[in-house]
This record gives sequence, C-alpha cells and structure tokens, in this order.
Amino acid sequence: MKICGVHGVSLIDFPGRIASVVFLGGCNFRCPFCQNVGLVEGYSALPSVTEESVLDLLGRRRGFIDGVVITGGEPLMHGEELTRFLARLRETRLSIKVDTNGYDADMVQEVVASGLADYVAMDVKTSLEKYHMAAGRRVAVDRIQKSIRIIMGSSLEYEFRTTCVPGLVEKADIEDIARLIKGARRYYLQQYRADRPTLDPAYMKLSPYSEKELEEFRNTAQPYVESVAVRGM
Repeated sequence: MKICGVHGVSLIDFPGRIASVVFLGGCNFRCPFCQNVGLVEGYSALPSVTEESVLDLLGRRRGFIDGVVITGGEPLMHGEELTRFLARLRETRLSIKVDTNGYDADMVQEVVASGLADYVAMDVKTSLEKYHMAAGRRVAVDRIQKSIRIIMGSSLEYEFRTTCVPGLVEKADIEDIARLIKGARRYYLQQYRADRPTLDPAYMKLSPYSEKELEEFRNTAQPYVESVAVRGM
C-alpha cells in the first residue's frame, strides 16, 4: 500500500467534519473521466508518505480536525494493509471515512463489520447496463449490487454518489441508480467539470450539465431515497 499524499484540512470531504485527507495509490477501475490520473497510472513513481508521518501529522492537528478521509485511487484494493492502517488510525480517536468504488464487496464487508470506519462513501458510476463504459473495464455488476446491500444494511453513516458525466450518466441512468439504492439515506449527484486532465483526454472536451439538468436529475432520484443533493454547482 502506497500513501501518495495528505491534504491537511478539508471542509467538504467528510460531511459534518473538519478532516485531513489521505490519498492511496492504485485503482482497479480505469474510469475514462477520472481526474486523479496520477493515483491510477504511474503512481509508483510518486513520492511515498510513511504511515508514521501521517499519524504524526494527524496527532499534531487533533483539536483542529476531527476526522480523516481515506481515498484514492481505490483504498479497498489494498486489503489487509488497509485494515491494519485503519486500526492504527482508530488509535487517534478521529472519525474515519473511507471512499470506495465498491468493487471488492468482501472488503466492504470487512470494513463495515470490523468497526474500522464511521462513514463509507461509495461511488455508483452509472446504470448497471453501462457500468463497463464508466469503469473502463469489464465489470461483474453483482459485486456492485452486493456492496450496496452491505452498506445499506450496516449501522454506519454512508452516502452513495454519482459524478454526472455527459454520455455516461443520463436521466434514465439516474432513475436506474435510484432504484438500485432505493431507501438509501443520502445520494449525491456531483457536477462533472472538465477542468483537469482525465484518463481519457477526450473527456476534457465535454460540456458539463446545466444547473437545470442536474435539478431534473435530482427530481428523478428524489422519490427513491431519503435525501438527494447536488454537489459542485
């Protein structure tokens, strides 16, 4: 497991918390619109941050931050290395949020059952029929469905979220996703902004959805989940 960086303070990555954000290298998806290119391909060439330095930083920031976010890349692909690190983070007494694409359902179950996280955020890329397009690879969609069931059946705080990439996520896809997560507590629709390099450079040329279109998406999803909100406008 390679820690590629730490963002000292974030007010937006952990709802209700002031948090530091820890970035792990590596991902099992190749989403063409991904804007964390350096954490997906070529991350082995990035400088490493040690666990000890992360824990030291968090210790020095305690009292100012009250949470830590583990993101990537895809954190759960690191298996036991990740769970050992989460156990060390537990000793800081900070609230822990883990971001995931949900493809390793067994690891989702491990994180949920172990009590090593307080909040899980899972990306639901698009409708199941188009998942391979959004993930950039062949996908066993039953693994996505299983992770959704695990998260919704847990006692953890959680959210599902979809980046609304034109062409990959349309109104019909939003309804399919909303049906898939029916009864969920929180669902966030995230505006796609073509303002940073993407894994597939063609996605930098896309025009984002308008505020009106995203509001239509929100209205489409609202009957199925407890709370729907738009981020990034």
